[in-house]
Amino acid sequence: MNEQFTNILEKIEESISKALPFPLKENNQWIFQSFGKLPEAVTNKYLEKLIEPNHSLVCLGGKRWRPLLLMLAYQKAAKENPDSKLSEEKAYSLTPLVEFVHTASLIHDDIEDSADLRRGKPSAYITYGLDTALNAASWLYFEASCCINQNDIPESLRIKLYKSYTNELRKLHLGQAMDIYWHRNPDIFPSLDEYKAMVRNKTGTLACLSALIGSLAGGMNEEEAIEIGEIAANIGIGFQIIDDVINLTSGNKGKKRGDDIVEGKKSLPVLLHTEKNFADKEKIAIFMKRAAKEGIESPAVEDCIKLLESSNCITEAANMGVSLIKENCEKLGSTLISQLFESMIPEEYKCKKEPTD
Repeated sequence: MNEQFTNILEKIEESISKALPFPLKENNQWIFQSFGKLPEAVTNKYLEKLIEPNHSLVCLGGKRWRPLLLMLAYQKAAKENPDSKLSEEKAYSLTPLVEFVHTASLIHDDIEDSADLRRGKPSAYITYGLDTALNAASWLYFEASCCINQNDIPESLRIKLYKSYTNELRKLHLGQAMDIYWHRNPDIFPSLDEYKAMVRNKTGTLACLSALIGSLAGGMNEEEAIEIGEIAANIGIGFQIIDDVINLTSGNKGKKRGDDIVEGKKSLPVLLHTEKNFADKEKIAIFMKRAAKEGIESPAVEDCIKLLESSNCITEAANMGVSLIKENCEKLGSTLISQLFESMIPEEYKCKKEPTD
């Protein structure tokens, strides 16, 4: 990895650890900053029940590309706006905002999809119980914004940061609502435009938020920052498409190949196939229903993947995802941001693949 990225990531980890301490110490200042004055009966053991499911998932790793994008966007904007930028220290203190929202969304996503694994370990709701995981992740959405409260920043900028955070958070839940509706109804297949809209909201929103927050912190005006955010959202869409493809080929890290079939996900390869082969909608719906009933080891999973492979739609989707990433990286005009995203594209998809007969 780029040495500059390594240095930034080390500081990001420090900011995340400071913003989500575990275990808690007595008279911890963090407690007052997060909750204000609490009754004496609320001891650390209760607070840690709220923190632990989130802290555990954060410690399992993740690419951290969202907070890294925030800092790269900040650096680019700060060079162009040296008189109106936040200090670098304050910019780093904003990075937990996007990582915490991402973490909360993963815990909720696993609950809603009945997913067994996350980053190679049992999902939080399995380890800690549905009620504990659900409550902890819900809290983390709100806790994420504390870094905006604690920063000594101009009030006008604080309002812009809050506006960006809340707008994108609402979009995130809208995208999830669309996705849930489709995977709970195996016979419903959205249009390609509906799929792209869902992914813009569900996945693209955190790429957008990262670039938007970083650009605003770097002194960029709101109109320009929003434009940067939308370009970043398109990159996020590209990576979701690649994620869809990996799920049906090698399998996503920490998960099993084809679990999207079990969950009834209407991913891009599925939609590209059914657009070409309308009559296969019924077959795919049957495969998904059977897989949902029998689990990841169901023969229906591989049968469905084999059907999708027959139309080359998986390769087509991979090419679309990579093109979307590369085209929008060029629009951002940042060598470092381009290096970040291009390094995240799996080697097997970096070169355009031609469909096989």
